[in-house]
Amino acid sequence: MCDNYDPSKCQTVSEMLARLGDKWTVLVIMMLGDGPQRFSDLKRSVVGISQRMLTLTLRALERDGIVERTVHPTVPPKVEYALTDLGRSFGEPIRALGGWVFTHHERIQTARADFDRRNEVDTGNKLIKLG
Repeated sequence: MCDNYDPSKCQTVSEMLARLGDKWTVLVIMMLGDGPQRFSDLKRSVVGISQRMLTLTLRALERDGIVERTVHPTVPPKVEYALTDLGRSFGEPIRALGGWVFTHHERIQTARADFDRRNEVDTGNKLIKLG
């Protein structure tokens, strides 16, 4: 248990952990780590994301105070997305987790290969592979 545990905050903790575990959220935050970007630039940078999913992800991050949306009064309007101070601090655990994966990549891949080898004869159990 953490030092500042408060049961009334559990719902928000669960929601933000889910946000942290969402691959599109992680990728968008990583792309915005270098500075503000336009929607079309994000769409090109986040490989595989649909326009709809990028819109939903940005809206959710804006609602949480992680991303701010700025509309510049030009014709046509220029819209940029940027991390807020809160968003930059939320990026810290994301970068830490990514660093951990890079550090332990070979061990993870070896463990997966060993597991798959041990379990390849048991075709009755389906394993959900991530990635």
